[in-house]
Parts: sequence; structure tokens; C-alpha cells
Amino acid sequence: MCDACGCGDRKVVPVEVHAHLLADNDRVAAHNRAHFAAAGVLCVNLMGSPGSGKTALLEASARALRGRLRLAAVSGDLATDHDGERLRAAGIPGRSITTGSACHLDASMVHGALHDVAWRDADVFVVENVGNLVCPAVYDLGQAVNVVALAVTEGEDKPLKYPVMFRKADLVVWTKVDLLPHLPQVDPRRLQDALARTMPVPRLLRASATTGEGVDAFVDWLVERRALLAARALDAAPGARRGADARAR
Repeated sequence: MCDACGCGDRKVVPVEVHAHLLADNDRVAAHNRAHFAAAGVLCVNLMGSPGSGKTALLEASARALRGRLRLAAVSGDLATDHDGERLRAAGIPGRSITTGSACHLDASMVHGALHDVAWRDADVFVVENVGNLVCPAVYDLGQAVNVVALAVTEGEDKPLKYPVMFRKADLVVWTKVDLLPHLPQVDPRRLQDALARTMPVPRLLRASATTGEGVDAFVDWLVERRALLAARALDAAPGARRGADARAR
């Protein structure tokens, strides 16, 4: 169990200590968010179970970008640089964050990694979180959006079993859909129903890194969200409201 995030025995991890740790994390997350906003970089927290296809989705996205966006990433792992190596081989500047025993990334880990990644040269900076459907949902990293990768092999009930993860998701990518013909027991309607019960605004995208299905749609979503971020930054810029009022007159 991870004592840092409070998912262990509550007798061992007092609630007030947990609250203090989260408050400190939120302070660093706000600092990270200010960095990303100032640089005009969309930060994506990509979460999902081990083997859900997070890294494969990023590899496929890098192939599909065709110059539309520049990606950079960090990848959380307990012990290896395997995913970081895969990202770099796909042309995505990045590195791994090895946590040792922690079942999630926190804002301080991400902040420390920013010194070793050319994230300011990117349009989208992806934090590939540690494979877990519980703890990563608790920790704010300074991201603008949350994406959950859910493989078809995991079943349709995961949003109901792990609701906190899906309540905070802006997008769920249903990965490995090329396997659906071999999984007749998997009913997409049950997944849609589960998401409708958990996500505030249900949004599901079907994708396969193997066949390429849905990858362009995921890239389009990233382009859309970055454009929205840029528009909000422009509206919030000093003098933006005065200029808009002057144009209205």
C-alpha cells in the first residue's frame, strides 16, 4: 500500500497528515499549471491500468500528428525506463519518472522532471501516469485535462468499480477495439451506460493503436483542447477585455 496518498491503513496514515500532503501537492500543482499556461502548453494527465495501452496510444498519435502538434511526455513507472524508451523511439521528447513504490505521480515529481524535458518546445505535454485506476485520480499534477485509457479486455464495469477516476475524466479512450470481434461478451452499450453514471459529461472515443482506428480523432481532440486553452489565455490577457469593448463600440 502507498502511505503517501492515504490508500493504506487509516490507523497508520492519519487523515490530517493526508490532508496536509494533498494541500502541499495542490500548491505545487498550481505552480506547474502556471508554467504550462505561461508557455501555452496543454498538459494532459493520461491515466489507466497497467497494459491499457497508454504508451501505444502515444506512439500511434506521434505517427498520426503529421506536424499538426508537437508532443513531449514523461512516463511514470515504479522501476524501469521501458515506456520512456518507447516514447523517445517514437520521436516524442521525454523521460521516465521512476517512483520506487508509489502507485501514482504527484505534482513535485512532475515539476522535477520538467528540468530534463524540452516541454516548452511542445504544444502538448503528456504525463503518462503510473498504471493504476485509483491513486492517480487523487493527485492534481497541474494538468489541463484528464484522459483515461480503458482497454476492451478490462470489461465494461470499470467506471462503476473505480468511479473517482472516471468522474474526473474529460475523455475516455476505449483502446484495443480491434480485439472486439474476439470478445463477444463485451457490450459497448454497457460501457456507455457505466460512463453515463460516472462522468459529468460522458465522452468516449474508440481507438486501436494496431489498426489506427480512432487515433486521428484523438489527435483532433488534442488540437481542439489546445486551441481552447489558447483562446482562454487570450481572453485572460491584460487589456483583452478593454480591446474587446473597444471593438464592440
